[in-house]
Amino acid sequence: MSKVKRIERQVQDLSAEELTEFREWFLEFDWQVWDRQIERDAEAGKLDSLAEEALREHAAGKTKPF
Repeated sequence: MSKVKRIERQVQDLSAEELTEFREWFLEFDWQVWDRQIERDAEAGKLDSLAEEALREHAAGKTKPF
């Protein structure tokens, strides 16, 4: 049995309270992973073209204030 399948079974066996606790932990964990990926992509220049496009559109008056 794979590690993921074992985890799935363990999650299914959690009580409602434990599931809530796990869900909160996992959401925070997932956001942290996402944040680190965005940081790596930004440092590697992978987002530069998107930023340049956004600045061009703003300069052309294609944006709206919040």
